[in-house]
Amino acid sequence: MQFEVVGLVEDEEGHAFAVCYNEDADEFVVTDAKGKLLEDTALAQEILDDFFVLADESSSTNGEASN
Repeated sequence: MQFEVVGLVEDEEGHAFAVCYNEDADEFVVTDAKGKLLEDTALAQEILDDFFVLADESSSTNGEASN
């Protein structure tokens, strides 16, 4: 199953994570900076939640004109 990186997220401590998506399975996964799947499901869910909030904010401002 192939996943495409759809976002990069960094926590307060500077650790980088990749949010990846597989369209066929409609599934998101989170990897560390080296591409290893996160085993800590609570951390992975927190990163996904943050990613979705940022993506929603970004999409809601795309249609607005900047001054």
